[in-house]
Amino acid sequence: MNRKRFLATLLAVAAMTAHAEVKTLTDIMGNKVQLDIPAKRVALGFYFEDYMAVAGEKNWANVVGISKDAWKAWRPTSWALYTQHMPAIDKLPDIGEVEVMTFSVEKVIELKPDVLVLAEWQVQGLGSDLDTIKEAGISIVVVDYNAQKLENHLKSTTLLGEIAGQPARAAAINKDYKDAIDTINARLAKAKLPKPKAYAEFGNKGPSEVGFSYGKNMWGGMIEQAGGENIAKPFVEWWGPLNPEQVIVSRPDVVFITGTEGSNLSKAPTAMRIGQGIDRKDSAQRLTGWTKRPGWDALPAIKNKRIYALYQGASRTQADYTMVQFIAKALYPTVFADLMPEQNYIGFYKKYLPVVPQGTFATGLDAQ
Repeated sequence: MNRKRFLATLLAVAAMTAHAEVKTLTDIMGNKVQLDIPAKRVALGFYFEDYMAVAGEKNWANVVGISKDAWKAWRPTSWALYTQHMPAIDKLPDIGEVEVMTFSVEKVIELKPDVLVLAEWQVQGLGSDLDTIKEAGISIVVVDYNAQKLENHLKSTTLLGEIAGQPARAAAINKDYKDAIDTINARLAKAKLPKPKAYAEFGNKGPSEVGFSYGKNMWGGMIEQAGGENIAKPFVEWWGPLNPEQVIVSRPDVVFITGTEGSNLSKAPTAMRIGQGIDRKDSAQRLTGWTKRPGWDALPAIKNKRIYALYQGASRTQADYTMVQFIAKALYPTVFADLMPEQNYIGFYKKYLPVVPQGTFATGLDAQ
């Protein structure tokens, strides 16, 4: 090696060392994790868009493996949008998916990431397999957006910012999120109105079969963030079907039916279809199916046409404050008349992500 090349190499190593820092991070479960910051090799179990929003497109190159089914199978249109723009995503090694028990500890170890980022629900599913990963010298950091707790959202984004070496982007995302939730809380405190009762159901099975409702987390948590009373909370801890009779007895003032782009339509042709590339009229027409459920004609929500469709993919994410805004506006129309939740959802993509989805992400019956 000649002297010039040696000096160039030395300077490059010095620059890398200057930017690297060993930090002790405390994750969402209270685990203390020592990590070289920013991480050079990252494996992701979930929250792919959230990591990209914080890291930026350029720093996504440090991702060495992902749980593909949790993105490609659950949100195929999102996957197609990203892989068209960033073909390298499709070539990333697959570490398997926790929920369907294909997660591969061996694959994770083979990839030699500095850190494996997991959702809290994934940690609960993996159990003692985590010890094997840690024994291989791989750090594990747990984050959580599913619980829909403000403190968890902010801390998770901060953790991703530390891992990616992008604390300023993380802080900006957190400011947007906190400002939106603080605005909702301040207006509700000033209005001092009684809490409307609300019900949310995942409409992936169509109106003829009862889908999951939500207790403490996801849409259940978002109803509470928006100032509503979640009728499912006393009966459903996390997620699961609520007895149809209980819905009728509870008499919700507002109903939310959530859905995806409809990859399961062959099994459930009347399922709620909403999201990227979906026409607003299609979503609204499908929504009418739920208004015809037995006994629902007596519900205040149906009588007053206060039933709405929401995009399932817009929950448990850094951008879900926009859906909290939509729920708040549906619950308290006069208090939040000026909010533009769907525009804000698209705005998040324009501000922080390399792609911008087009379609329908929240709508009501009047869009038919």
